Amino acid sequence: MPPLSSGQEPPVPTVTEITRQIRESLEGRFADVWVEGEISNYRPHSSGHHYFTLKDDRAQLSCVMFRNQARALPEPIRDGRQVQARGDISVYEARGQYQLVVRWMQPRGFGALQARFEALKRQLEAEGLFDPDRKKPLPFFPRTVALVTSPTGAAIRDMLNILGRRSPWLRILVWPVKVQGDGAGREIAEALRGLGELSGKDGFPRIDVVIAGRGGGSIEDLWSFNEEVVARAIHACPLPVISAVGHEIDFTIADFVADLRAPTPSAAAELVAPDRADLMRQLDQLHRSLSLRVGQSMSVRRTHVDFLWRTLASREPMRVIGEHLQQCDEFRDRLEEEVDAALRRSQESLAQQRRILDLKHPGAAIGRGQESLSALLPRLERRLGDTLAKRAERLASTRQILELLSPQMAFQRGFSLTTDAAGRVVTDASMVAAGDRLHTRLAKGEIESVVA
Repeated sequence: MPPLSSGQEPPVPTVTEITRQIRESLEGRFADVWVEGEISNYRPHSSGHHYFTLKDDRAQLSCVMFRNQARALPEPIRDGRQVQARGDISVYEARGQYQLVVRWMQPRGFGALQARFEALKRQLEAEGLFDPDRKKPLPFFPRTVALVTSPTGAAIRDMLNILGRRSPWLRILVWPVKVQGDGAGREIAEALRGLGELSGKDGFPRIDVVIAGRGGGSIEDLWSFNEEVVARAIHACPLPVISAVGHEIDFTIADFVADLRAPTPSAAAELVAPDRADLMRQLDQLHRSLSLRVGQSMSVRRTHVDFLWRTLASREPMRVIGEHLQQCDEFRDRLEEEVDAALRRSQESLAQQRRILDLKHPGAAIGRGQESLSALLPRLERRLGDTLAKRAERLASTRQILELLSPQMAFQRGFSLTTDAAGRVVTDASMVAAGDRLHTRLAKGEIESVVA
């Protein structure tokens, strides 16, 4: 095909740009997908990230799982495992390679098994098989322990070793069963029923506790302990049952129904068997504590006996009577002192009341009043005379002032008072007109006049 002319050439993307477009297209279309296949070419990195390939008989897919997501996996990543992986399809631009960024991974078929697990768990929980109130306590010092497990697995060897080392006096009964595969759940349930029926009967030893379990494995390997028949057998067993299945991260239906869940078979053996060394230390400590307490108790009782002996000697009858007679004498002396004191207080009170009565007698009060009146009368006369003299002086002074201010005095000095016919005082010439009659008052006499 001939090249386009320079005017028609479209922009050509770089490798980075086309790779980014492919990445955006894949991430938008293949987000949150599930992929099933076999793990191969597994390469753990020092950074904690995990690189591997998922393949089937026709194709393969590069995968990466980052450190934080890998920590939550129930099982380690290993080549050859058939798994289901969940994640997002992306493109590693540095190599132009598409890959699955895995966020979760589980064994193939895990989804169906997990659904069965959750359904049975909800059913049995609703029936009360997980009720804490029905769980039986473990014996503190068991004598006989029964193990329901495979006779050839590593779990039984670990449990026998721990039980024998910690509690060599234990009687251990092993009921061999299949722990995986067809019929394993039925065998485990029959073992539990058999132990419950035989315990302590017809010469069979009395069983104190049962451990049912096995070592670790995939969810398919552990599935026999998720079967309903096993759960109901544990619930119906009259003996305390410890479930010890797999590793610490493994949980089965048997764990919820059992009277106690142990994270591993070895941990179950340690829970059941008291450590001989610890028991010896506890016995030594109890012996020392008992000896100390017995010694303290004897010392306290010896002291108490001595006290009782001294008390008995102090309670001799004649001594007691003498003490009582002496107390009687003391009481009599105190009584006499109290009586004398009371009489003195009464006499003093009577004399004081008499003095008060004399002071408040009517004759004495009248005499005191007369004396007070005699003393006040001259003072009253003096004050009355002084008051009258001051009032007379003030009256004379006021009279003089009034005389000085009297209109008559003004007339005597030549002043006169002129009024018109209406009796109004004339103070201005403009107030009168020709022909008006005026009346003038003088110091001596009055004048009638007409304005010209």
